[in-house]
Amino acid sequence: MTLSIGSTAPNFTAQTTQGSIHFHDWMGDSWAILFSHPKAFTPVCTTELGYMAGLGEEFAKRDTKILGLSVDSSQDNRDWLPDIEEVSGNKIDYPVVGDSDLQVAKLYNMLPADEAGNAEGRTAADNATVRAVYIIGPDKKIRAVLLYPMSSGRNFDEVLRLLDSVQLTERKGVATPVNWQKGDDVIIPPSLSDEDAKAKYPDGWDEKKPYLRVIQEPID
Repeated sequence: MTLSIGSTAPNFTAQTTQGSIHFHDWMGDSWAILFSHPKAFTPVCTTELGYMAGLGEEFAKRDTKILGLSVDSSQDNRDWLPDIEEVSGNKIDYPVVGDSDLQVAKLYNMLPADEAGNAEGRTAADNATVRAVYIIGPDKKIRAVLLYPMSSGRNFDEVLRLLDSVQLTERKGVATPVNWQKGDDVIIPPSLSDEDAKAKYPDGWDEKKPYLRVIQEPID
């Protein structure tokens, strides 16, 4: 199954560092970030999981749950957590899936569906493609996908910025321009006619081009 923006995020049952979860049930009505890693005890991923833990409160403010994944057993991941916490200074209070049977990696197109075997004997290089970030909405639809090579650490500040953009654009029916940050001006989508825009934004807008109309970020 090919996944893209708008696809339903596959449901699964898996063991994690905090016990068994049923993914859709675990999400409930919240947003979710699913981010994956090739293997426990790898250097780049150690820095990533720790930094993500430091952003936990920011994601919670946005009603977003965090779920990590590593192609290892849950016990391997539990044994890894002290290293992550020591390096980062942040406690890992989100669950990390132990994808020892490769089930979730296959469901999310990070490994071929016909990949044989399990985590035993596999190296990080074998799992190099398990380096994805999925932003998933409360309706269980995928909103964004980010893919990274194994040697490049991910920018989770950017994931937070992207989440802000996705949530704002859905809530307010606007679009965000290049390098947008929370509080910056936003764009009226071309799908909204001038007539309808005048009714929605009676104070008007800054028209850069007929198709590029800018307003202040709408406040809730």
